[in-house]
Amino acid sequence: MIQVETRHAVHPEHAKAMDSATLRQHFLVEGLFATGEIRLTYTHYDCFVVGGAVPDGAALTLDQIAETRTPSFLDRREMGVVNIGGPGRIEAAGEGWDMATGDVLYLGMGAGPVTFSGQGRFYITSAPAHRALPHRLVTVAEAKHVHMGAVETSNKRTIKQFIHPLVMESCQLVLGYTTLEDGSVWNTMPAHVHDRRMEAYLYHSMTPESRVLHLMGEPQETRHLFVANEQAVLSPPWSIHSGAGIGGYTFIWAMAGDNVDYTDMDFVQPEDLQ
Repeated sequence: MIQVETRHAVHPEHAKAMDSATLRQHFLVEGLFATGEIRLTYTHYDCFVVGGAVPDGAALTLDQIAETRTPSFLDRREMGVVNIGGPGRIEAAGEGWDMATGDVLYLGMGAGPVTFSGQGRFYITSAPAHRALPHRLVTVAEAKHVHMGAVETSNKRTIKQFIHPLVMESCQLVLGYTTLEDGSVWNTMPAHVHDRRMEAYLYHSMTPESRVLHLMGEPQETRHLFVANEQAVLSPPWSIHSGAGIGGYTFIWAMAGDNVDYTDMDFVQPEDLQ
C-alpha cells in the first residue's frame, strides 16, 4: 500500500501569521512509518519527497505514483534511503543491497521499481535528477565522520556524511545524519539559512515521551515546533533550522537545490535571533 500527501510551498509572510496548529499542518510531517505501508510526502520545495517504508517481513514495492507523472518513480529522480530499523534489504535495477542499521543507499535516476523487505524501517528522500549516476550502498564505516561542538555549548555531536561530495557523487541530493553526545542537546547553533537549498529533518532514536523543540522561521521572526520520534520537519530556504531535545536523539538531514556545497550557508548568531 502506498499513500502520498502533497505539501505546497509557503511564503515567509504567510508563515508569520500562522498559529501552532497551522505551522504543524504545513511544516511537520507525522505518521511516516506505518507497518506494511509506504508513505510519501511530495513537497513543492524543489519537488523534494520524504517518506517511510516499513515492510515488516513482507516486501513493499515503490514504482508509479500519480504525483510525478512518470511511468516509474525514479524515471527522472534520484533517491537516498536510510535504514533506521533492523536488518533490511532493498532491490532495484536487477541488484540487491542488504542494509544494517544506519546504512544509506543511493539509487540513481532510472533505477526502476524499488522493493523494500526485511525488518528495516526505511526513511526515503528523493529529488529530481538530470542524469543517471551509479547506485551505491554507503555503510556507516564508509561515511565521512565530522566531530563538532563542545560540552560547554551543549552541542557536542558527530556528523556523518553519506550522499555528499566528499563521499560520492549525486545530482542534487545531499544527505547525512547527526548524533548528539550524552549531555548535549543543541543540534545546530549558531543557526543558519541557505537560500539556494531546501532541507528536511527526520528526528529519530527518541523515547516516546521525548520531544525536540525545533526552531524555524526567518531569523527575526522565529517560530517553533515540538517534534516527536520519527517525525520530519520541512525547512524552506528562507527558514532557520535548529533545535534542542530533552533526551538523546539523532536527526537525518537531506537537502536539494542549486548546488551540493554543504558549506553554502549563511549563519545567524544567537544574539541576532528574535
